[in-house]
Formats: sequence, C-alpha cells, structure tokens
Amino acid sequence: MTSKALAAALADIDTVFNGFASPTESGCERCYLPEETAYLRTPYTRVPADLVRRFVFESPGHFEDHAAVMRRLLPQTAHAMADGSLDGVGWGAHGLSLVDWRAWPSEQAAAVEAFVHAWWDDTLTTPEPPYSVHEVFETCATFLGDLTPVLDRFRTQPVVEAHLVSCARAWLYDLITDDSPFHWWYRGDDGALVTALQSWLAAHAPVGLRAQGEPDLAKKAELLALPYDERWDHPYWTSASATN
Repeated sequence: MTSKALAAALADIDTVFNGFASPTESGCERCYLPEETAYLRTPYTRVPADLVRRFVFESPGHFEDHAAVMRRLLPQTAHAMADGSLDGVGWGAHGLSLVDWRAWPSEQAAAVEAFVHAWWDDTLTTPEPPYSVHEVFETCATFLGDLTPVLDRFRTQPVVEAHLVSCARAWLYDLITDDSPFHWWYRGDDGALVTALQSWLAAHAPVGLRAQGEPDLAKKAELLALPYDERWDHPYWTSASATN
C-alpha cells in the first residue's frame, strides 16, 4: 500500500503525462527492433515492462529525443518505481537523472518533483520498502541534483531511524576515506557531494544511530566532522581494534 501523498503524486503524473509520445523517434536500430521503438511513437499504448526498463536505463544517445522518450514512459515508470517492479533502481543511471526535467513546462516539472519527494517519503516510512533505502536515496538525489531536500526528509521516527542505520552502513565505508558512496552522480562535483553528506551525518545522524543501538556507527559518523588526518589519529581506532 502506498501513502496518500504518493498515490496523489502518481495520479498527477498519470494526468499530466497522459498521451505523450515521441512522434519521430527511431531509436538505436542496433539495440532495438522497429516494433519496440514504435511504442515510443505511439501514445495511449502500454509498453511491455521489460522494454520500459531497457528504455529507462538506456543512455540518451540511443534516442533522437531522450526527453520526449522519458515523458512518454513516465506514467509507467513512476508506478513501477512505486511498487518495486522497475528492475534496475540502484544499478544504473536512470533516464530521469539525465534529462533537464526542470526546464519542462511548470506543470510537468512540478509533477516530477512532487513524485520524487512522495516516493522518498513513502520509502522512508515503510518498514520494508521494495528497494534498499540507500539506493532510493541515491536515485532521488540524482533526480533532484541536490542532497539537501532528500536529507531534510529524515525524521525522528523509529522506522526512519532504522533506515538511517542501513544508509550509514552503506555510506560510511567510503565517506570515512573521503570517497563518494554514490555510483550514478555525473555532475562533476563529487567533492562537494562528499563534504555535504559527511557534514550532515556528523551533525544529524549520531543521535538517531545511538537510539537504534548503533554506538559504533554513531562514533564513525561523528569522526566525519574531523579533517582526514585527525580522523585517523583519533583514539577511537585504537579502542575499536582492542575490542575486535
């Protein structure tokens, strides 16, 4: 069951993008059969689920008009993301992160943004969401091109804090060495991304991690506030080695 907010966002996507198509789309003839790309030119026709996945995670150069293709696929894509049936989330660059959807007409851009926020909120508040939370986080952040609105939606609730634990586990291995834990961030500002995520975790995560019985993760999050050399010279590492 999806939340009311996500259901409303999906209904808006259905309405706003109803009947869209890419009328002149020929697609990559080496990768797709003519009858497959015909779906992109034809509105009001359901695209087979496996073909939706292939199109959505395909590189933009395979299409004449990648933005039009994404608008054509958005209703089915959004529903598949919401119910967990879109194979590939967290395993490739989603097409929506590779188009400038904010430049679309305001009604379309607003529908996309509302869906992204609602999907992330629904994931955070669902005890066992269909995708891992850190994969949905990365997907939403790449859609929005910004970590802040995604991080701001973490709340002090047991379910959300439990998901924070899984995210911290996924992120800290890289962040502790100043590396990026994201695989599909193509904006060229990985350093700023790492710094922003480190700062947020150091400032906001320790309380929630300790509330979930994860003092070790909490301490590692706190260490992210220190410069690299000071981080590794901290007595924590000596005590952690002795404990292990």
